[in-house]
Amino acid sequence: MARVDALVDGIYRICTTVQLPDNTDFQFNQFLIDDERPALIHTGMYGLYEGVRDGVAEVLDPSKLEYVILLHFEADETGGMDRFLEGAPNSALACSALSAILNLSGWNYSGRVEGHTEGEVIDLGKHKLRFLETPHVHHWDSMMLFDETTKSVFPSDLFIQPGDQPPVVTEDLGSMMCEYYREIGIFAHDKPVRDVVDRIEALDPDWIHGMHGGSLRRETIPNFIRALREEPVGYQGKLLGREVLPR
Repeated sequence: MARVDALVDGIYRICTTVQLPDNTDFQFNQFLIDDERPALIHTGMYGLYEGVRDGVAEVLDPSKLEYVILLHFEADETGGMDRFLEGAPNSALACSALSAILNLSGWNYSGRVEGHTEGEVIDLGKHKLRFLETPHVHHWDSMMLFDETTKSVFPSDLFIQPGDQPPVVTEDLGSMMCEYYREIGIFAHDKPVRDVVDRIEALDPDWIHGMHGGSLRRETIPNFIRALREEPVGYQGKLLGREVLPR
């Protein structure tokens, strides 16, 4: 069952905690923005659809969604996209232009798609969502969003915290985050990550809403940024904790 929490000014976290094969907890978050043109950021995996849809329905009618937004093409970002779009006849899938070219052409998918590039904005009414192209953090087609209204960053898999976290994290979990990145191997190199961290810091955000773990308020963000700058996060020979070929 998904848990729904109001975060800030019409932004809701819809969170499902699952147990991984190693018996640790891990969270998958979607973010619902209740506005004149409602938007869902991330869908969760295909099998989570009913729970996420029920979470949306606690706030608004899912058929009223106008945008389903994915920030890269991966099952936990996009697994429920076709079902959400089918249930909301006026909705569009918004993604990076690269995702639209690489991942949504040549497949058996016929839904409405908007491909976006750096700096483009979706106007939801009160909320204005600006796209940031962030290649290789952690996919070729990766993007992030900046809500200009609440000064919120939606960084997808950056600022991750494993475990069963509260809706808003106040602890300094930066070193744990970096260790987890080294274990799972999702970033090829430190440089693209640190370049994006510089861009995020320049936005001076009040909130960061990551896809895994709790959201971060302004006072907590510097701890995580410092860890990302000072500690390695790039690939070190492990994928999901399994030793593979040497670097």
